Order: sequence, then structure tokens, then C-alpha cells
Amino acid sequence: MDAKELWQAFQKEKNIGDVPYEAWAFGGAPDKLAELVKKGIKTATSSLNCWYESGEERLPQAGDYSVILDAKGNAVCIIQATRVFVVPFCDVSEAHARKEGEGDLSLAYWRQVHQDFFSGELKERKMVFSETMEIVCEEFQLIFAA
Repeated sequence: MDAKELWQAFQKEKNIGDVPYEAWAFGGAPDKLAELVKKGIKTATSSLNCWYESGEERLPQAGDYSVILDAKGNAVCIIQATRVFVVPFCDVSEAHARKEGEGDLSLAYWRQVHQDFFSGELKERKMVFSETMEIVCEEFQLIFAA
């Protein structure tokens, strides 16, 4: 099922009119992370604020809908953002790391995995990671699954 088909099924079941949504896959391990969302384990994500500041993407906002895709572009589930905030990487909290639902749920694990991931993204653009870089932290709730 593709994003449009899942969105239409959600609209029909919830009797929701024409509301905008984004369709995207998590970076790094899209299948694993989408499955964590579908299981209700992953209720947050994070990204580099510099992508939003550059105008490449629109900064997410509370209330936004997203269709989460797997690595092949298949729709897995729909989430709705509940909270979005920006903090330096070094100030991401243990609570946020736990909500991301990855690894052992610790802040140490989150920092290592995300520093590696963000460093790779930045290297492609000839930028260097810093612990003071702003991170967009997004919390969400699972509202519909394929």
C-alpha cells in the first residue's frame, strides 16, 4: 500500500476531510524504525535544524500528520506530531532519548547513534558535526496503522 492509499483509508475510517500530510521514511534504518513506531515503542524522532533553516524542508509543527514509509516506499502507519522543540545536541534529554525507542533507550546510546548519523549527513554537504548544533526534537503519536 502506498502513502496515498493509507491516507485515504485513514480519512474514510476517521471521517476526516482534506487535510495535508507528509510522507517520509526515517533515515538510517527505515524499516526497523517504522516497525518501532507501529509497535508504539518509538514516539519521537530528531533531525538537524540546519535542513529546516536552509529551506530544504518545512519545520514540523504540532498537529502535522505524516505517513511513515518503509525502505521500499510502502506505507506503514500514520503519526501526528504532538510537540516540536529545538535544542542543542548536547541538551537533548534522557526522556527524549527514551521516547525515540532505539537501542537500550539510554541517552548515551542515542548520542552515539545520532552523532554518527548526523555526521554522515553533514559530511555529504561538507559540514562538520558539533555538540552545540541545533536539533529538532519531534514527539508524535501513532494514530493509524496499515
